Amino acid sequence: MHDTIIIGAGIAGLTAALYASRKRMDFLILSSDFGGQFNVSGKVYNYPGIVETTGQELTEKMMKQMKENDVNVKQETVESIEKSDDGFIVKTGKSEYETKTVIIAAGARARKLGVPGEEELANKGVTYCSICDGPLFKGKDVAIIGAGNAGLEGADFMLDIAKSIKIIDTNNESPAHEYLKEKILDHEKVEFINKADVKEIYGDKFVEGLKYEKDGEEHDLKVQGVIIEIGRVPNTDFLGDFVEKDEHDHIKIDCRTHTSQEGVFAAGDCASGHEYQYVIAAGQGCMALLKVARYLANRKE
Repeated sequence: MHDTIIIGAGIAGLTAALYASRKRMDFLILSSDFGGQFNVSGKVYNYPGIVETTGQELTEKMMKQMKENDVNVKQETVESIEKSDDGFIVKTGKSEYETKTVIIAAGARARKLGVPGEEELANKGVTYCSICDGPLFKGKDVAIIGAGNAGLEGADFMLDIAKSIKIIDTNNESPAHEYLKEKILDHEKVEFINKADVKEIYGDKFVEGLKYEKDGEEHDLKVQGVIIEIGRVPNTDFLGDFVEKDEHDHIKIDCRTHTSQEGVFAAGDCASGHEYQYVIAAGQGCMALLKVARYLANRKE
């Protein structure tokens, strides 16, 4: 019977694990990967105390820190959580684990457009990760769908790779941070197409272009790559109705990271708040573990 099981090894889950280790708790961290959003992040400028870094560098630093604190991520995908007499049973495809408490830090995944051609051309010019697949478009014309922070960060990464970049967004103006807009939208390689809806992505074996609608007219844009950055979907499908969720399937939490299920806490991108920032996820991961420790202490009393 573990004190707690942490689900997810992004920055929220790893922060919780770090604090659990330093408190000498009996814990387990389960995840299908290590790093979460680090793995698809380019340059990072807004983490306190670090002027500039990258997702890869943060992953390497976190790996070193976890090793120093004897934190080992068990690479298993959680399929369900059930209530038991003494706590909870966390089930993966391989095993079942008993725990007194749970911290859900499962993160989020890329949201899809849902237009014709998207599924058929996935990994054939359609991607949801500029960091992962951007180098494949060296010297090519690309379209980035979405002008939020993720879209403009993707464009920033592509500036030295792509021949040209068209950013397509349904909004009249980019909702991204000002410093990103100042750097990206006026760049000679970039064209911002606002108030536009992508209707189709087409190509024979690989992406050849896309069609979008603007002001009631359909336009054809010839590109060899389409990078989709329109937000994220929380990885909460496996929970069913185990905990209460909001209208976007994020886990509802209070200011102490408590969920609707006593003894279950949530942190990071899968939790309500809809602000996908490393510093927020890290803070919530820390908060969740500290509240778990207090919950267990109160239960003993």
